[in-house]
Amino acid sequence: MNAPLRRVGVVVMVLFALLFLNLNYRQVVKADAYRTDAHNARVQSTEYERPRGKIADAKGTVLADSTATPGDSLKYQRTYPLKEEYAAVLGYKPVNLSSTKLEKLNNDFLTGTSDKQAADRITGLFTGKKPAGGNVLLTLSKGAQDTAYQALGNNKLGIKKGAAIALDPATGAILAEVSLPSYDPNLLSTHDTKAAQANYNTLNNDPNKPLLNRATSEVYPPGSTFKVITSAAAMSADSSLTPDSVVQGGEFYQPPETSSFRIKNAHEGICPDSITMKQALTVSCNTVFARMGVERVGADKLKSMAQAFGFEQEPRLIEDQDRNYCGIVASHTGPMTAGTDNRVDPPAVAQSSIGQREVKMSPLQGAMIAATVANNGKQMRPYIVDRLQNADLSNANRTDPKELRTPITADVAHELQDMMFSVVTSNDGTGRSARISGLQVGGKTGTAENGEEQEDHGWFIGFALKDGKPIISVAVFLENAGKGGSGEAARIAGLIMKAYADEKGIR
Repeated sequence: MNAPLRRVGVVVMVLFALLFLNLNYRQVVKADAYRTDAHNARVQSTEYERPRGKIADAKGTVLADSTATPGDSLKYQRTYPLKEEYAAVLGYKPVNLSSTKLEKLNNDFLTGTSDKQAADRITGLFTGKKPAGGNVLLTLSKGAQDTAYQALGNNKLGIKKGAAIALDPATGAILAEVSLPSYDPNLLSTHDTKAAQANYNTLNNDPNKPLLNRATSEVYPPGSTFKVITSAAAMSADSSLTPDSVVQGGEFYQPPETSSFRIKNAHEGICPDSITMKQALTVSCNTVFARMGVERVGADKLKSMAQAFGFEQEPRLIEDQDRNYCGIVASHTGPMTAGTDNRVDPPAVAQSSIGQREVKMSPLQGAMIAATVANNGKQMRPYIVDRLQNADLSNANRTDPKELRTPITADVAHELQDMMFSVVTSNDGTGRSARISGLQVGGKTGTAENGEEQEDHGWFIGFALKDGKPIISVAVFLENAGKGGSGEAARIAGLIMKAYADEKGIR
């Protein structure tokens, strides 16, 4: 055989080998993916032959259901009775698009194909009965969720973008989760696939980004709410520092080795030259916490304390093996260095200590900070699925509370509680709009700069205790709220906490 023919033969053999490998790859490796692909018409037809399991809140209110569709080739349609209120939590289950959020994470259980439902499928082989989908029961409080959605949507400043999230500090159970603007998931679950695609395109191209979950999957500068972290770092590093310790304040703070950079307070006259730690947090004195961050704490300890509270964690699913929660974006502190040698930059540390510069935080992170303080220094894993329920209403799985970390001691937590109580209870406290009769409420407001041409964000993070026991923690965020934003966030937070306490009969 001459050389050209030999080369052709080799090429043909290589091509046949590649074809053989590709065929085996698709039949063996990719078989399961093709079988379960939502775009596979056979998968769709089989999946829609029986009702998908329900998703319900803690009181049993149905949030996602399946409705019979007589005459339709797909026998059931996914429906969302409460429309926009729960969209950020549930996501949606469409015919021709990808599922999202809890609908996606719990798809196998909702359709009856989970390993946890193997016994039902085996029984079905003998009875001929097709296995029904299981139900997913959430931790959400109807009172807290309704109030969060209504109060946020009807805020006194007319702000259209924001988020609210509430936790049980002792367990980590999510009690409320709202992101605005929202959308109606029914627009995406319709069997009219052309309409669903058009609706998705409209929502996806909306400049207000209604498909985003601002409560868990977006980060923003936290402003003065970060002073809780700075206080925790300072008191953890120096046990002699207490809420009653007198520290240096003043109208301006100029870090050492700087010529023109200065930190000033939001208002003149709120921060005398000498002031207690508690009063500095009460009136949100920038100069105290900027100085504290630079001269008492330092960049490394400040960053380490933020990390201890959960900053800088890799974006991930929380306990994704339990299909328990949706993706989060990690909060972060950003660099506090300058120059090619990455030396510590005092102005960067000063700005970071008051929650500015490159510090970014999600509302979920804010609620976790408040929850940790309320829970005596123990931070619990957030979770939203309380239990998985089989079609016969027996429990297939229940979520157990899990401690994530202990960033501060109980002593430091109690000192922070004392300081955060003052923010709400004092007549000159920035968070006094969050007061609730009969409960011990603590918190911290935040007004976060967001660029020269944008209005400041408004924040409040806080908690409520009864007889020293944690009841609820909350974070409320109003995007580009401008003047009065943090006070309005505090008011909304107070309404959410009160609604939950009332629902539980706590007075």
